[in-house]
Amino acid sequence: MIAFVSGPVAALAPDSAVVEVGGIGIAVQCTPNTLSGLRMGRQTKLATSLVVREDSLTLYGFVDDDERQVFELLQTASGVGPRLAQAMLAVHTPDALRRAVSTGDEKALIAVPGIGKRGAQKLLLELKGRLGEPVGAPGIGAPVTHGWRDQLHAALIGLGYATREADEAVAAVTPQAEAAEGTPQVGHLLKAALQTLNRAR
Repeated sequence: MIAFVSGPVAALAPDSAVVEVGGIGIAVQCTPNTLSGLRMGRQTKLATSLVVREDSLTLYGFVDDDERQVFELLQTASGVGPRLAQAMLAVHTPDALRRAVSTGDEKALIAVPGIGKRGAQKLLLELKGRLGEPVGAPGIGAPVTHGWRDQLHAALIGLGYATREADEAVAAVTPQAEAAEGTPQVGHLLKAALQTLNRAR
């Protein structure tokens, strides 16, 4: 198992990063929250989880071991693969997920794309007791995307755009974010923001 990768950030994309390790570029799938903390050319260390399939090897990256552990525990529930587990961590912090499961908060899980009411009820049953108790103070476990503007802005800066360009892109996708039902999804907004920036160039 590849427990972590460490090295300079060689490339950034809306849903992944490339970390140079010993002269080799390692592609790592990441949430917008993780990507927002990365900068081109700067050293980083990401906890990782390798998902092996018959036709692929995919490395998922996380800000710390706690996030990776929750990612792996989420997949012990039936019907939860790596992409859905990553989507859950894109919307909620590990502590927010622990709190949602321990309190039976269906709405928190339904906020994740791909999870409906019945799926949320099933997940709450299967995950109960598996994720452990929240470790932070109540305020710390708030959904990651409550500050979607800051998350999106930081991700664009991390991709190498100037502050002015990031400001304009955030403003351009704000109507789309406000029209969305529930919590805005930073990953979708990042793709839309990149499209507006590409058109402007």
